[in-house]
Amino acid sequence: MTDVILAITVLWGFIFIYAVMATMDFGAGFWSMLYIKNEKTNATNIANRYLSPTWEVTNVFVVAVVVAIYSFFPSAAYTLGTVLLIPGSIILLLLAVRSGFLVFSHIVDDYHKPLTYVSGISGFIIPAFLILVLPITHGGFVDNIDGVDTLMLGRLLTSPHALSFILFAISSTLFLSSLLLADFSKVANDRHAYAIYRRDALILGPVSLLGALLIMVTMRYEATWLFNGMMDYIVWLFISAGMFVVTGVALVIPGKNGWTGLPRLGVVSAFIQYALASYAYGRAHLPYIIYPNVTIQNAFTDPASFRALFITYIVGFIILFPGFIYFWRLFMKDEKYIKSEN
Repeated sequence: MTDVILAITVLWGFIFIYAVMATMDFGAGFWSMLYIKNEKTNATNIANRYLSPTWEVTNVFVVAVVVAIYSFFPSAAYTLGTVLLIPGSIILLLLAVRSGFLVFSHIVDDYHKPLTYVSGISGFIIPAFLILVLPITHGGFVDNIDGVDTLMLGRLLTSPHALSFILFAISSTLFLSSLLLADFSKVANDRHAYAIYRRDALILGPVSLLGALLIMVTMRYEATWLFNGMMDYIVWLFISAGMFVVTGVALVIPGKNGWTGLPRLGVVSAFIQYALASYAYGRAHLPYIIYPNVTIQNAFTDPASFRALFITYIVGFIILFPGFIYFWRLFMKDEKYIKSEN
């Protein structure tokens, strides 16, 4: 594996991890907001218990992605920074607002509900803006005006291809988060909350699949080069679709002690499903970072600098990985915490 392939693999790995963790995080905020007035269910409390310890950890990977782009592909970072000035600024503003309101929602009881609404709404909008980075890299939305790359925002927001990505981002956010919260509810032995999140996952799963299909259909006409590349990895896409079926089956088969479904199996199979699709998309996207001018070769940093940076990443990962394992065991597998009252 060459240095440049190793670098883009590390970067794509960070992006995928953040995408999965962020969708579950943002979705939990939305569900907390949605069920806040429903006194007949404990769904909001379940979402808050998951959301409380995870949103800070998710933001770690935002930093990792940004640092990896600037470290490994500085030329691409410059172009992306210029093109994404407006949507990137909106994303940063929403992240700052959401993080601030999440903090205050736990310490200012009189404003708990409005703060929850603000964090829930911003968490719903952020994935829609984040996902737009992908169609921008497909080409057709960046124009060079007087030597400066400029994003054609109006063209982007009216593109069926970009809109299909937005549908996929929102539906996937709600699907993955409801799936994980169903598993969280089962550990908490809360059958009512589990039934709600299991129902939501069964509804939103097909919607996310529809979003993925629309992406492929619109890609054929708006990003033919990428569509042809993905056809070379069509087997991976079919296997990914197969894992989607496994996730659906996992939610309807009989479980133990009167529970319907095996949500933990559903979470694992959904993770594999998205990982396989992400692999096919990433491989088909090579060698372009931004089509057609920015490639992984012409944007790559000095090889000597890359090796030093890569060693630093490995050391950092070795240090942080045990912490993430401890975090998982502390919050996600601690039944006393999960079953505690807010």
